[in-house]
Amino acid sequence: MILEAVILHVKNGLENEFEADFKIASQYISSINGYVSHSLQKCIENKNQYLLLVQWDKLEDHTIGFRNSHEYQAWKKLLHHYYDPFPVVEHYEMVLENKK
Repeated sequence: MILEAVILHVKNGLENEFEADFKIASQYISSINGYVSHSLQKCIENKNQYLLLVQWDKLEDHTIGFRNSHEYQAWKKLLHHYYDPFPVVEHYEMVLENKK
């Protein structure tokens, strides 16, 4: 399992529109082979900052499967104009997990 983590800085004043469009865009990412789940969390301290977490079966499901798809083009068209600066995408693999 791979975790994609992205901090999104949305242009001030566009938070509501971004959240509405993100709900629409969720259908595009969730239709990709190897997609497991995703969440979008809003920062408490900075109202225009979000944390996007996406779980993939393997790295290539994101970097090749999603990024080379028509669904990504729709995702990009719907969301990328909201970001300033453009986000850095990072991928993580599990080292340790502890649940209660």
